[in-house]
Amino acid sequence: MTTPKHTLSGLILDEDCSFTLAELSTACSVRTEYIIELVEEGIVEPREQQREQQYWTFNGRSLLRARKARRLQRDLGINLAGAALVLDMMEEIEQLRQRLDRLG
Repeated sequence: MTTPKHTLSGLILDEDCSFTLAELSTACSVRTEYIIELVEEGIVEPREQQREQQYWTFNGRSLLRARKARRLQRDLGINLAGAALVLDMMEEIEQLRQRLDRLG
């Protein structure tokens, strides 16, 4: 009898990685206008609050949040305000789980 083979996939990001607005939109397969909407909604934040969008840079966390926001919209029909709330709650749950692990 053969055992089933499973393939794992994932994304490993260096905390210090940096993406321009164009690179982030390409990595997420969305238009730059969508990333700008994510910034306006507070889902992602440029590293430094530059007025001119051409100078915005984003970290790896922004990439993960942008991709999750897109999936929430696509798969569940959640609007950006709802996606922002869901993402914040997911992060808070993860932090609480980590605290519980340290205590237990």
